[in-house]
Amino acid sequence: MKILLFSTLYPSAVRPIHGIFVETRLRELLKTGEVQAKVVAPVPWFPFKAARFGSYAKFAATPRMEQRNGVEVHHPRYLLPPKVGMNIAPYALALGALPTLRRLQRNGFDFDLIDAHYYYPDGVAAALLAKWLGKPFVVTARGSDLNLISQYPRPRKLILQAAEQAASSIGVCQALMDKLAELGANPSKLNVLRNGVDLERFVPEDRQAARERLGLPKEGSYLLMVANLVELKGHHIAIQALAHLPGVTLLIAGAGPEQAALKALAARTGVADRVHWAGLVPQDELKWWYSAANALALCSSREGWPNVLLEAMACGTPVLSTNVSGTPDMVNSPVAGELLESRSAQALVKAWTQLQARSPARAATRAHAETFSWAATTQGQLDLFGGVVHANV
Repeated sequence: MKILLFSTLYPSAVRPIHGIFVETRLRELLKTGEVQAKVVAPVPWFPFKAARFGSYAKFAATPRMEQRNGVEVHHPRYLLPPKVGMNIAPYALALGALPTLRRLQRNGFDFDLIDAHYYYPDGVAAALLAKWLGKPFVVTARGSDLNLISQYPRPRKLILQAAEQAASSIGVCQALMDKLAELGANPSKLNVLRNGVDLERFVPEDRQAARERLGLPKEGSYLLMVANLVELKGHHIAIQALAHLPGVTLLIAGAGPEQAALKALAARTGVADRVHWAGLVPQDELKWWYSAANALALCSSREGWPNVLLEAMACGTPVLSTNVSGTPDMVNSPVAGELLESRSAQALVKAWTQLQARSPARAATRAHAETFSWAATTQGQLDLFGGVVHANV
């Protein structure tokens, strides 16, 4: 079975952790030896690579084609004008990618199925490509594509049209498929295939050794956040909570537009000396940060299936998370951690206090994470994709 993975959410040489969860799902599928795959991951066109252009420069620096973990990844360009980008993005994506898909077919990779990730604009663009090329397609919803973008009338209409055309829609948690059904999609086409966790990459390391490796004092308590520095992830809540958690140091792994504002907040609340800014941390190094911490915090206002929770637990570190979308499916045991009663600093302080009083064994937290291996999701993909391809023969 030949699969064409189509998504703007895919890592590249210049954005190595962008959409890493999409790459991981594909890598696990390829391990079965039952599929072949190539990836088309378009990026917006931008002419300049100079660092002063920030994230736009990374678009320009993205290679047109690269090999990642043995997978051929193509990055065609598409035009995304400011202001009108949301409305035209699906069409621009599809038109920009079409020549690449046709070239792959001419060169012998006549794929059986388009596997699209993120419903808008990627899934809508995949619907156009599938129609033009006469191929079946499936779309995986990831979170904000349904929780946020579907609030806008035009995208919502196009999402529902794509859902009707798709052979199947996949959600990384039940809440996302419930949302799609609520919008009007056919329930018979909706499936849940949750993300798993890489139990070989994320393993418990000795806590004291991890702190020494990272240059952190071995004594004291550490609360970790691993997320882009954007409002929806709730770093400001953790900083505010720190004022009521004496002796606790907040470790922040990530980068983003809110960094200056968050540093100013830490200064105003008098906790700047207890916030450690780690910047972007490569995937292979994250296990040391998870292992060094007493707990991971995720204070998001919305999520799909936040992989950082499972990654932390796989390293033996319990979590504190807001109760949104798929998070209660993961934090469903005392050894996993605590769900916050509300998205507030007070709730985070209470959850931290309760967790530290209980102090679950790291081995028990790791064992909980082991129930979220990739095996079931990988088999679910094989069954679903195989059925779609067979029905299209």
